[in-house]
Amino acid sequence: MLVANLSTSYMGLPLKNPFIVSSSGLTQSIQGIERSQKAGAGAVVLKSLFEEQIDFELKAEQDLGEVAVHPEAELYIRQMGKQIGPNEYLELIRTSKSRVDIPVIASVNCVSPKWWTNWARQLQDAGADAIELNVALMPRGLDERAEEIEARVLKIVGAVLGEVSLPVAVKLGPYFTSLPRLSAELARRGVKALVLFNRFYQLDIDVTEMELVPGYQFSTSSEIYQSLRWISILQGQIGCELAASTGVHEPADAVKLLLAGANAVQVCSSLYAQGYEHLGTLAKGLSEWMDAKRFESIEQFRGRLSQAASANPEQYERLQYIKALTGVA
Repeated sequence: MLVANLSTSYMGLPLKNPFIVSSSGLTQSIQGIERSQKAGAGAVVLKSLFEEQIDFELKAEQDLGEVAVHPEAELYIRQMGKQIGPNEYLELIRTSKSRVDIPVIASVNCVSPKWWTNWARQLQDAGADAIELNVALMPRGLDERAEEIEARVLKIVGAVLGEVSLPVAVKLGPYFTSLPRLSAELARRGVKALVLFNRFYQLDIDVTEMELVPGYQFSTSSEIYQSLRWISILQGQIGCELAASTGVHEPADAVKLLLAGANAVQVCSSLYAQGYEHLGTLAKGLSEWMDAKRFESIEQFRGRLSQAASANPEQYERLQYIKALTGVA
């Protein structure tokens, strides 16, 4: 009887399995990080520290001029910025590294490079195993050009890469004119992994009070398809690793993303819904699928259904669209 080996690596970090608890409230405390390890996580990404939180600690009264980049930022920063700032974040890294033996990845949600040269070094010195840059740039102005937005991303990333020797991942949103071009350029500059995709804050409208309110914040399995398509297209072609994010709820979701070429799978909403212990369900389901298919390791099938490995690469682009319209199977 086969016993599947779920171990893998991500940005050079050894993982006992590909399931990473993504940046969220699940990983904002040492208790959450320890629960993640106990439940079977391969690694954790700490809850993102916002640029404005660093600013908040340095200013008695924060200038919120840049906060508008994040729709929820003013309320979030005024509340969260007072609860965990940069110093507490560094202490969380240090404590985590002394109490768990899975990789601890720091996360920073950034909109400009002004703090990152100094701050990135502090994350490294505190003991983080890697850094995930959560680059949440959403174009809103009529005068914003695609190349200018990409240049901002590259400037942010370059500021960090110039200061640390840690592996750096970049978590991107899907809204780029040429995602392959930007991805390849990030890899060329030294980014070790891309996390696809950033799930932007969801807005809703309260029609009774006629005001903006938070929309539904959790994902469903149906949301894996955007990540699935782009991971399958980019895998093996851009020079860095890929992690899937958003929509991983069942073992089959993870299997699909690994077949497409993901090196790791980040999990969040399903853990909020079913508890940290759902990590065990995901790992068990992956192991059972591998046993049924007689795969002894993830590397035996990872990327098997990527575009680069396909004899019919057009299936990943225009042909899928035509089939959907015509109903051709």
